Amino acid sequence: MREMKNTPRSTVHIGFDGRVHKRFSGKHAQERFDNEVRMLEYLEKQGCDFVPKLVQKDSEALYLVTTNVGAIVQSLSPSKLKSLFEELESFGVVHDDPFARNVTYSTQLGRFCIIDFEFAILKESGEGLRQEDVIGKK
Repeated sequence: MREMKNTPRSTVHIGFDGRVHKRFSGKHAQERFDNEVRMLEYLEKQGCDFVPKLVQKDSEALYLVTTNVGAIVQSLSPSKLKSLFEELESFGVVHDDPFARNVTYSTQLGRFCIIDFEFAILKESGEGLRQEDVIGKK
């Protein structure tokens, strides 16, 4: 597996099969894991096709596997970034970390995609986990 990210909050690897393996660690790891799983399951039920699909989850190990939705985008115009996260909101989820670091481009889908839902909120109910609740003010 190829390591993509190694931070105090998570480690992300891309498997030989292309799937993304993410292990949560550090402060509030269980809450962040639970929130990411909840959001990915919700978005799949809503038919959102520009986010990863949950393939496997292990709540004891705080480990999940998702489909791969492309390569990280190095830069994106502010207007494209805004419209992409607004499109996500049309599926009922507000991403609480709406920056280019959470955007990929999938050549298979031919579009930009959004990743990393550990800090996301269900628009209608307000259920979810905000960054400021976990790591302080932005």
